[in-house]
Amino acid sequence: MLSIFSPLSMSENLTKLAHKIDFYKDESDEKGKPTSEGEKDEAEEKVLTSFEQPSWVWDSVRNKLKAAFTEMAVLTDVLNIIKEKRYMVADPVSQDQPDNKPSVLLLAKKRGLVSAGSVLISGAERLKRSHSEHSNRAQDDYFIELLKIRQNWRLKKVGASILGDLTYKTAGSRFFQGGTFEVTKIVDDKTDTSTSHSRGSLEVIIPSELEGVAYIQVEVKSVPEMMDLTSVTLKMPAGLGVIRSDAYWQNKLEVAQNVLFCKELFAQLAREAVQIKSSTPHIVVGNQIITNAFPGIQLSIVLCHYTGKEKKIPQAPQKLEHNHVLEHSLHQLLREVHFKNINYVAPHPVNAMLGMSKRRRLAGPQGTSRRELVEMNVRDTLLEQIIKQTKHAVLRLRTMHVLDELALCIQDPQITAHWSCLNSSLECCVRINITAYGYEVVRSSLVLIIEVDTIQAILKDSRTITLSFEDKALQDLILWQISQHHIQVVQQLAKFHAWTVVSTNFNVGVGDIDLYGTAASLMMASPKGDKVLAFRSGAYNKIQMYLKEIDPSEAVDTSPAVTNPKWQKIIGTFQAVDVEKLQGKTFSQKVDMVMAKLTSMS
Repeated sequence: MLSIFSPLSMSENLTKLAHKIDFYKDESDEKGKPTSEGEKDEAEEKVLTSFEQPSWVWDSVRNKLKAAFTEMAVLTDVLNIIKEKRYMVADPVSQDQPDNKPSVLLLAKKRGLVSAGSVLISGAERLKRSHSEHSNRAQDDYFIELLKIRQNWRLKKVGASILGDLTYKTAGSRFFQGGTFEVTKIVDDKTDTSTSHSRGSLEVIIPSELEGVAYIQVEVKSVPEMMDLTSVTLKMPAGLGVIRSDAYWQNKLEVAQNVLFCKELFAQLAREAVQIKSSTPHIVVGNQIITNAFPGIQLSIVLCHYTGKEKKIPQAPQKLEHNHVLEHSLHQLLREVHFKNINYVAPHPVNAMLGMSKRRRLAGPQGTSRRELVEMNVRDTLLEQIIKQTKHAVLRLRTMHVLDELALCIQDPQITAHWSCLNSSLECCVRINITAYGYEVVRSSLVLIIEVDTIQAILKDSRTITLSFEDKALQDLILWQISQHHIQVVQQLAKFHAWTVVSTNFNVGVGDIDLYGTAASLMMASPKGDKVLAFRSGAYNKIQMYLKEIDPSEAVDTSPAVTNPKWQKIIGTFQAVDVEKLQGKTFSQKVDMVMAKLTSMS
């Protein structure tokens, strides 16, 4: 009896309470919750007024367990479907395939291509029409044209008008003449549409002194023969002539600025020609500057300005040779003056005087004398630089003319000239090689450095000879080198034929005196010593050959002072040999044949 009324354990009590839960009853925690602010207020008032005890304590526990059971059931179903694949089967649905006829496919493709092509063509036409409308509008639009002119030229608005500047003042020019032009709008004229498109929507009014076309002409001519050696003009726009009044505004401004540049250049040269004191005075007459480059060579600089109002005078056509070096220098010399006017050397240190060069800064520490300081400040003017470049151009032409004439007149030996491509406007270099045809192993070379009024000749033995600007000096030097080359060829042939060179002298003091330089001589003996050949070559005297045969049986009276037997071979008489009648085309071939024949006879 006592065991029947014993207290329950905790697990038995929990089981008993769980059996009391009705899991099939639909209840939620949301039941009885207020849905609006008014209902919330009413619920709060009820809670405050009266406190009601819930009907069952485990009601909330039951609801949560029921929700958890539902979620676990759903999760179990999902896992079964995924794992066993019994509850869901995806069977393919068979469909009848349509008949693919080639004609139908081709027709469909053609229709698609036609529709796509029509879309592209219509789009291209719209783009072309919009582009043409935009270009016509840009060409005829006044403001767009004004924007273009502002991008290339300096403009400013003064009152109701727009003025521009053609001068080079911002680039460093100090020319007094102004270059102001005015920009106006062209009034539309519907009657003349062809010229309106070429002129644009703007019109520029150029000053009267800058109208027309101008250029600088430099001529170097020989005064006695009046033969032009070289000529140069400034780079001009295409077509030399008067600019039409209905020309495009850009062409008008470029030509007018070129006229201003030519006037500034000529004014600078004319001012220097009057101020410079030289041995030969410079003459300035009107728009022409005349000076002398060399004796008999005249340099004239002319400013040619055509406005279209001058009377046309028929003149004979003149053939002028264009020189690109002088053309380039005429542009660059004035540009350099402009650049130096606004660009100064940076001061070192920063508190030093502006514009002082590095040489002047180092003059104090290096102890430079007053004379050297004065030489630092002396600079060549524009006219002096042009005269120097003209002298160099004339001297270069003379050198080319002398070398070409000698190469044509003298076939034996051959003269070749190699001009260097790394030259300057005041100095150039040419290398001259003298060789014999078929015997190029022997070569005589010299280098000519052409300067302003002198020529520096560097010979093969590193000797330097300074020549004047005369043609005769260079011609004498080349002929003298040719005479030396003949002796060198004979000396090399003596080694090939095993002949003995008895004596060689490049400064012969006996015989006929040459007009330039000294003659050279050579004497050599055959391998057996019974034949002796002697040669004498001069710049203007033809090469001479002499032969002597020695008979060993004959007794020769020798002096006791002669210790070397080779000097006995020069005693006696030599017979002259006519070189022109020997077999062979060149002198080297003739000597080679003679030496080979004499060697076989000995």
